[in-house]
Amino acid sequence: MPALKPTSFSARITWLGRVTGQGDTLRATPFETVEATLDGFPGETHGGPTRPACTRVKTQYARGTEIRNVRQLTILSAEEMAEIAGKMEMDAIDPAWLGASMIIEGIPDFSHVPPSSRLMAPSGAGITIDMENRPCIYPGREIEKEAEGFGKRFKPAATGLRGVTAWMEYGGRLSVGDTLVLHVPDQPLWARQADIQAG
Repeated sequence: MPALKPTSFSARITWLGRVTGQGDTLRATPFETVEATLDGFPGETHGGPTRPACTRVKTQYARGTEIRNVRQLTILSAEEMAEIAGKMEMDAIDPAWLGASMIIEGIPDFSHVPPSSRLMAPSGAGITIDMENRPCIYPGREIEKEAEGFGKRFKPAATGLRGVTAWMEYGGRLSVGDTLVLHVPDQPLWARQADIQAG
């Protein structure tokens, strides 16, 4: 029996990008098409089969420990980006400022789709969603360079709306305009989830 269930939810890719800089910069460069591999997007700073542990997993591993890379990609929804911009009192936010790999539109409450969901592309490429992304200070720094006084507004405005981290389960072509179909794990919600979140 299949463990993942195709849904009626789909999304259109509206933007693709890659982060190629080093150090503290998160700025992404946009492009129209990518031949994604199991390592992610070629040339992407966050690509590769492993990565050093960071603050996201500090309760599991010491910083810098080499771990499996399940955050090759950062995916956000256009709808949630518009909501963030509204909270920040900005007309719009450039995806490049957020270090985005992909912007999609069409899936409601995208930042909270179930972990381990898949986004399946027409080419057969499969993207596995790891978990909700968390806002950090780096996008704020990029925003501040472009809109002085607005950078510090990003982190609180983006809480719960920052999209997801993800990794390539199967490589293939991804292009702006492609439709991705959402597949979700065919299992009930964990009965103790509310207790964990309350704690």
